Amino acid sequence: MSIIRVKENSDIPKYKQIIKSVEDAIVNNQVKRGDKLPSINSIKNRFSLSRDTVLLAYGDLKVRGIIQSIPGKGYYLKRENIEVSQKIFLLFDELNAFKENLYKSFLKNLSPTIEVDIYFHHFNYEVFSKHIYDNIGNYNHYIIMPANLIDTDIIIGKLPKNNVYILDQTHEELSKYSTIYQNFRKDISVALTQCLPQLKKYHTIIFIFNKNKQPQEMLHGFYDFCSKHNIDHEIIINSDNRTLQKGEVYLIPEDRDLIQVIKKMKEQQLSIASDIGIISYNDTLLKEIVEGGITTISTDFNEMGEKLAALIFHKELTKIENTNRLIVRNSL
Repeated sequence: MSIIRVKENSDIPKYKQIIKSVEDAIVNNQVKRGDKLPSINSIKNRFSLSRDTVLLAYGDLKVRGIIQSIPGKGYYLKRENIEVSQKIFLLFDELNAFKENLYKSFLKNLSPTIEVDIYFHHFNYEVFSKHIYDNIGNYNHYIIMPANLIDTDIIIGKLPKNNVYILDQTHEELSKYSTIYQNFRKDISVALTQCLPQLKKYHTIIFIFNKNKQPQEMLHGFYDFCSKHNIDHEIIINSDNRTLQKGEVYLIPEDRDLIQVIKKMKEQQLSIASDIGIISYNDTLLKEIVEGGITTISTDFNEMGEKLAALIFHKELTKIENTNRLIVRNSL
């Protein structure tokens, strides 16, 4: 006996009746994980439905992770938990303390019936592409952090436009998607201007900038500031082979480089603030404590998570610039 029930004279849309039939069969133990479900053609023919109606029902169950399709074989029950109302694909560049705050804030502000699967591309275009290609059609929403990878629009364009949300760093070719972003060029220029009185105590600003990981707009904002205020500056990739000099102030986006500079200061018996200034990027609890407190330029990642959850809930097509602020501590 088929588990599918569809009533002709019902106020409930037929595709929803198919969904409910499968859910009821799971609850009533009529089907178990791994069991094959009635084929699309059998349901279509039995109830005189269009193929699209059945596909719509099975598509909903598929993106919720309840069923799976195996090419050439059909549809099978994948999981017995029917409480999941939506599934979200979340693609980060990497996981660190502040991205973890974003992730936790996002989950906290979602309905408990929404399930989130998180992936990482580690600034690798091939990994980025594979994660997306492997998951086309498997999720209700796709949240993507493209970082500074180029040509991501080609891959992202394979996904339904209204189901895509771009996070943190965006590009002109991704302008058609809903976005919560940082204005890196403006934020770094404004923050450095705010601490200009402290910066004047030093003779050179050293920006440790890795073009493979950091937004190019951040570099443009740094140049804007230095040019406007006639500040001596230098760009380096890392501090590995550098000898620190008194009167330098370091602008450091990566925490690995921050640790390296502090270690070198101790080795050279230099004092933070009085000898060497430090401005880090992205605030964490640890930076409130280390060396009496590290000055940071930081967006509010908890706020970003809250806004992202609201965007998903309201299904808005919009662009939101996230809050950014300078936190001055004892490292200047």
